This record gives sequence, structure tokens and C-alpha cells, in this order.
Amino acid sequence: MHYFLQTCYNCLFIASTLTEMGCIQSIGCKSKVFRENILVTEVKASIDTSPTSIDETSNVVLRYRTPHFRASAQVLVPPISCRETWVVGWIQACNHMEFYNQYGEQGKSSWELPDLRDNKIQAISDSDGVNYPWYGNTTETCTITGPTKKDTKFTVSMNDNFYPSITWAVPISDSNIAHLTRIYRDQSFTTWLVAIKTTTDDMIVLQTIKWKMKLEIAVDPTKPLGQRAKLQEPIAQEQPRILSKNELIPPNALVKPNANDAQVLMWRPAVGEPIVVIPPKY
Repeated sequence: MHYFLQTCYNCLFIASTLTEMGCIQSIGCKSKVFRENILVTEVKASIDTSPTSIDETSNVVLRYRTPHFRASAQVLVPPISCRETWVVGWIQACNHMEFYNQYGEQGKSSWELPDLRDNKIQAISDSDGVNYPWYGNTTETCTITGPTKKDTKFTVSMNDNFYPSITWAVPISDSNIAHLTRIYRDQSFTTWLVAIKTTTDDMIVLQTIKWKMKLEIAVDPTKPLGQRAKLQEPIAQEQPRILSKNELIPPNALVKPNANDAQVLMWRPAVGEPIVVIPPKY
């Protein structure tokens, strides 16, 4: 859908690295030079300091809720003299994912992104699955349509967290006996604040943020429900990094599939071949 990525790849690299006094200079294709003084007046990024919460109220699954990653930016777009449209907002991609649940000596279940796992791609889109390449289309983006006579000021914001359910019992078993002993998750993300001119498909990277979510939960399945799971270090998450130099957006961060549609749930037994429990949607 975003074919401009292929034709403007070098232009994107140049555009994302030319920043002076907050004003972005962009170089378009066909040697046409244009300047768009889009000013980012403030960028904030943080992860809530509250620890991951654990819910053992169900006798079928354990649930946990991680703290939220939050990002916001105040942006000023100068007057647009001609009839054109800009969209400014957040694009996010997953760069790394380890997410498995250990069931004692029997084996482990693992949510995996095969192409990312096998190093076939650098990153995978974390779009909402509808509004590619954007993370979302409510508070996450703002659309400005010209001509305009004065500066347009606005804030775009996004947040992300995880609230999965993990079966107490081995996922491929008909038994409901609890065998879950450990939950491990280690994911890394890159989040970009981006401006795209829809009339020409030119793209400008305004800001780059790096963040990760890492957790471990120890589980004793022999204990009564409500007393089995305990959060391990790190209790508090590492805070995001707002980069001083923008990074290029990998091609797979802008197109289908997104991470939710591409992930597969595997059962990897201690003995025997891996089994696909839930295939990818895409």
C-alpha cells in the first residue's frame, strides 16, 4: 500500500537525519527539493513506575497486566499555502520478542514472530492492523489539510501495554491440572513520530524513541489458587530513550502484517517435535 517506501528509501534516510533547530528539512524524489518547517516543541516518553500486576482469580488462566508505555508530542505545523494534506502521528515496530511460558519439565509454549525470530526482517509493524502504518487513528495521529493561514498546533499521544492470559495447564493437553512454572517476556520496540504528505507520499521522521518491556514471573503450581505466582526482577521497567539522532524506518514497519496477525503460538516439548497450537492470522 505504501509503495513510496521503495521509491523514496534514500530520500527517507536523508530526511530523517537533517534536523536543525527543530525544523525538518526533507529531500524528495526526482531531485525536487522542498522544505517543511514542522516544529516539535516537546516530546515525552515514559513507562509507568507501577509493577506488573498478576491476576489469579481464574482456575483456567493466569493473567498479568504490564505498566503502560506512554509517548506524547506537541507539534507545530506552519501555514500550508497549497491544497495538500499532511498526517502527523506515531508509528511503532517490534524489533525483538521472546515470550514463553514454562511448564516444568514437560516443555514450554512460546508466542513467536517467525520472520523476526529467523532474522529475515529487522522489525515488524505494531500497527492496530487497520490504519497502516499508524499505531492508531484517534489520539495517535492528526491530519492537517491546506491551504491554512496560520500555524496549526496539536498534540499526538499513544500508549501500549500487555494483558495476556496463560493457561495453567499445558496448552495442548486435555487436562486442567496446573503445570505452569515460569513466565518470561522480553520485547523491544522502536516508536517514531512521523509526518507524511499524502499528496506525494513524502515522509519525514521527526523523532525516534526506543523502549522495552521485560518481565519474569515464577509460578508454583502446587500452591492454592491466588498464592502461586510471584513477580521477579526487574520489578520496575527501564525507562524509554528519546534518541538525539533519528533512525531509519525498516520497510516491514510500514506494511502488513502487523505483529498480532503474524505471531504464532508454538508448543515446544522437552522431547519431540514442536507443535503449532495457534497459527498466524496472516
